[in-house]
Amino acid sequence: MSTGGVKLGGTYDQARTRKVTAEAEIAELELAKVKGDLVVAEDVVQAWENVLGALKGKLLSIPTKAAPVVAAETEPAICQKICEDLILEALEELSNYDPKIDATRTTTTEQPSEESDGNPEGTQAPKRKRVGRPKKAARLTE
Repeated sequence: MSTGGVKLGGTYDQARTRKVTAEAEIAELELAKVKGDLVVAEDVVQAWENVLGALKGKLLSIPTKAAPVVAAETEPAICQKICEDLILEALEELSNYDPKIDATRTTTTEQPSEESDGNPEGTQAPKRKRVGRPKKAARLTE
């Protein structure tokens, strides 16, 4: 059997073995990614940033919601209960948080109020009509 002038067990064979092994590992990683068994680290970081951003927003909104309600109360136990309820409400909302859903693109299906005309689009686009008196036509002088 001819080896084409290449010594068996030499550096070429070792390099080729490493290359084939690396290609097989890459193929296995791609397969795991397709199956959903492997995630990209950047995607995990982005998802955590989204979750923590939502958490921060919810926690920072608690004092704004609590202040007007607590200011009217004189009993410390009632103030504590109000704060606990608002914290539990925020935690409940966060437990349903899905980082895969972009908050800027979600649409809510709200029931039309009694004052609305039932139009799900909200307000209609303005009609670009001129208002007021018509312009005076320019007179030609001879």
